[in-house]
Amino acid sequence: MRSDRPEAMVIALGTLSAALLLGALGFQYLGRLPPCEMCLWQRWPHLAAAVLGLVGGWAVSRRVEGHQLAAPLVFVTAMLVGLSGVIGAYHAGVEWHWWAGPSQCTGSGFKYTGKLDLNEPVVMCDRAAWRLFGISMAGYNAIISLGAAAFALLFLLRNRRRA
Repeated sequence: MRSDRPEAMVIALGTLSAALLLGALGFQYLGRLPPCEMCLWQRWPHLAAAVLGLVGGWAVSRRVEGHQLAAPLVFVTAMLVGLSGVIGAYHAGVEWHWWAGPSQCTGSGFKYTGKLDLNEPVVMCDRAAWRLFGISMAGYNAIISLGAAAFALLFLLRNRRRA
């Protein structure tokens, strides 16, 4: 499979999303850093992008060259990756207190979900559990995801001009 083919790009996006999900799960289960609600929001688009990118990309790569579904798959997968990046950017802004976050996971630290479990920790969305070089996991997700989505969309534009 050549690297200028759309199916290679969609598989790369799916692989990136799967890697970011595995990294988040590693921090959660190995690093013992439970996710907040906004962290979980970022995972859903990556899960969809991983499944669509890996399964869809594999299926398209097995078909005749120039398959018509490859470019739309790249676009949809890039949009899913970008959506996670936008949520990550919003979350990073909440962590830096640039804007208010959802009331259920910011502020006083009390969250009532209909069941009361005093042993369960409340993970606040406006407090970064981990930072590297001043950037939180949400910030890294925003940088990586938005960068990958932009790269994929530029790839599609370049390929469209050649066609």
